[in-house]
Amino acid sequence: MTRPIARVLALLEILQRGGTRTVAELAGRLDVDERTVRRYVEHLLDLDIPVRSVRGRYGGYRLAPGYRMPPLMLTDEEALAVLLGLVAGRRAGLITTSVSAAESAVAKVRRVLPEALGRRLDALLETAEFTSSARQALSAEAEVLLTVAEAARDRHPVELAYLAGHGGASERVVHPYGVVAHSGRWYLTGFDSASGEVRTFRVDRITSAEARAGTFEPPDGFDPAGRVLTALAETPHRHDVSVRIDATPEEVRAVFPPSVAVLEADGDGVRARIRAQRLDWIPPLLAALDRPFVIERPGELRDLVSALADRLAARARAG
Repeated sequence: MTRPIARVLALLEILQRGGTRTVAELAGRLDVDERTVRRYVEHLLDLDIPVRSVRGRYGGYRLAPGYRMPPLMLTDEEALAVLLGLVAGRRAGLITTSVSAAESAVAKVRRVLPEALGRRLDALLETAEFTSSARQALSAEAEVLLTVAEAARDRHPVELAYLAGHGGASERVVHPYGVVAHSGRWYLTGFDSASGEVRTFRVDRITSAEARAGTFEPPDGFDPAGRVLTALAETPHRHDVSVRIDATPEEVRAVFPPSVAVLEADGDGVRARIRAQRLDWIPPLLAALDRPFVIERPGELRDLVSALADRLAARARAG
């Protein structure tokens, strides 16, 4: 799905190519009915864009002769911010449209920039390299993301159709407390009517979203980002790890972020609870922490830590 404003801009893009376009042609190009095309034209007229109606057998709509969109008046820093934002968002996997849509947006911004500034930005985009690899683009619909974000802002319940990781489909009404971007994915967190609890949902698994009447108030001091990180750390996995560490929470957090471990106070130290599919990545982090620790479970982790210590000792002796 595409929001109406996007189709209005797409209509303007078609008309700027010149000539008279029939209503039927425009409806086919935009994938809407003819009545909707006429409504989009009214939106353009409201924006003082001179769309002319041509009557007759071959009539339709065209732009007034000589009309061109004015150059986009941005400072060098503003233009750099816009284009790099699009490029970085695409590489981070947070743009919820196709790659072609992101590239088209970059091209449109570039096309309306003053020529001298455009050439300078071209040089940056052509030569810039990134140390991190690009993430795969999300499959989340832009309409879904914008709908749940709008509902969170306006405190309206939203009805979701959701496809869980195991393939089960469900429908539920959620009070959306916030939308969070993390590690190349979008998440929605809020009160879930189906479970009666605060839940976290991956936006790319929401197949449809529709705001409903009514309002709500989120709990005082609710932290959407913190709740999402905690939910990810508590997600069931193959291994349930518990390690008592003689360190401050700040020291542990430097190695085990909130999305990885849940921390609990334990005397002068902390207990780190980790759920993981694999254990092999945990021993190097415990070594990097360089604080006394006791592995409570599982026993397999003790064996892996011992094996890492033996390898390090052997390599140190060999050196």
